[in-house]
Amino acid sequence: MNLKKTQVTQVALSLFFVLFSLFSQAQVTSSIDSTSIKIGEQITYKIEVEADSTDLVIFPEGQTFMPLEMIESYKIDTTKQDTKFQLIKKYGLTQFDSGAYTIPRQKILIGDKTLFTDSLRVTVNPIQVDTTKQGMYDIKPLIAVEKPVSNWWKTALIVLGVLAIIAFLLYWFIWRKKPLTEDEKIAMLPPYDKAKAALKQLDDSSFLQNEELKEYYSELTFIIRRYLDEKVYDRALESTTDELITRLNLLKEGNQIDISKNDIQKLEVILRRADLVKFAKSAPDVALAELDRQTIDQEIDHVKEALPEPTEEEKLLDEKYKEEQERKQKRKKVVITVAICVFLAIATFIGFGVKYGFTYVKDTIIGHESKELLEGHWITSDYGVPPITISTPKVLKRTEIPILEETQQNTKTIGFNYGTMLDMFSVTVVTSVFEQVQQPQGQKQQQAPKIDLSMVADNVIKGMEQKGISDIFVKQDKFTTPNGAEGLKTHGTMSVPILQTENYMAANYTILHFTSQNVLQQIIITWPQNDTYADDMVDRIINSVELQPEKPETEE
Repeated sequence: MNLKKTQVTQVALSLFFVLFSLFSQAQVTSSIDSTSIKIGEQITYKIEVEADSTDLVIFPEGQTFMPLEMIESYKIDTTKQDTKFQLIKKYGLTQFDSGAYTIPRQKILIGDKTLFTDSLRVTVNPIQVDTTKQGMYDIKPLIAVEKPVSNWWKTALIVLGVLAIIAFLLYWFIWRKKPLTEDEKIAMLPPYDKAKAALKQLDDSSFLQNEELKEYYSELTFIIRRYLDEKVYDRALESTTDELITRLNLLKEGNQIDISKNDIQKLEVILRRADLVKFAKSAPDVALAELDRQTIDQEIDHVKEALPEPTEEEKLLDEKYKEEQERKQKRKKVVITVAICVFLAIATFIGFGVKYGFTYVKDTIIGHESKELLEGHWITSDYGVPPITISTPKVLKRTEIPILEETQQNTKTIGFNYGTMLDMFSVTVVTSVFEQVQQPQGQKQQQAPKIDLSMVADNVIKGMEQKGISDIFVKQDKFTTPNGAEGLKTHGTMSVPILQTENYMAANYTILHFTSQNVLQQIIITWPQNDTYADDMVDRIINSVELQPEKPETEE
């Protein structure tokens, strides 16, 4: 009897625990409003929970519905039935690829109990287009995106204005043909015309009216001496009266100039009288001075007549001389212009260098890849699901990320990057979602692996070594984004191989790791050492990182 009682007790207890288990499972149910949708169409996933008023209920949050994406999480709807609460939580899900998908079981925490919903099957159908009824259209053209307003035109106007002023000054003071003064016009005349013009200019002077005989005779003898210097004897200006007269007599006796003895004597008388006026303070009559002027005028004519006509060879040499003089004058102007431009360029470089730094000015003139990226138009965008908000100098393009064989069945990885680790500068954003492994009904469900960020960092370093990167120095620190998301920062230096050479380039790297439930997010940045522009870029990128904050757990 005791044995039978014991067996009955065990059976009763077994039935009690089975019924209790069934009752516990019955507290959570899940459903969807449609099992077949089109690409991009939204379905509503509903979880119903029946719990005591004292129980704390926590619903799933985040992207736990992969391979479907959660696009909206609705507020909890609560109703009371007797001593129980009926909680209904809805989610908006979608998928942008056709196929058959399974929504994994979702974990619900009720008090100290963990319950799971049933997995549900969803079919995503492609959109069928009947080309016999639906017309085909050309691909829409690209839409130009307006760039932010820039004041570059103001800078261009200032630069053009300065250049115009410099060009005008160069033209006005160097290249412009300036109007000649009377003296310059006379200097450009042939010797005979020059002498005649100088005599006329002497007539217009007031030397005789003021009885300034010394100045008058000085100018009169200079006119005849200059004419003789240019046409007869090239040392007439520096010779004394005796030397000049002696030279004229020698030239006459040598038949080099056909001038009469009488003309030479007249010139000698006037030159000696001028010497007395200039050095002995002699004061001849004004009428005599006027007569001497007429004599000089006649002697200039006589000298011209006595001179032989220039040969063709002499004329040709004279033309060549004039052309050579013009070339020298032009070359002089070019040299002066180039010297002024070089001076202004050097002065401008030094001025801007003192104000902004010589390296910055040099890189602005010659060009620097990192500087152009830093000062270019930056893009702020969201990448991956859940999104990572980040600002970069260029748009990150979607790329394929290799997945380990042992995890690729349960992991969905999305990557975006600009450049590669072997480039001078690169930014990569990677998001990995670890899905729950579905088990047959009745077996314990395998949860997504717990993510160890230190181990993840080690794997990234190993991957860098496999690409040929060496001398990797590793430091790790805690990191917090501006919006409060906490993660791990792995950073340091490394040597990156230069393609198609045996040389290496010193570089820096920073890797930011974040994890939330079954999601791993990473940001990998590499840049060359000793590049201040790249350093500023990296600081700006890191300071712009924001993660979608986790939603607080629902407490009912």
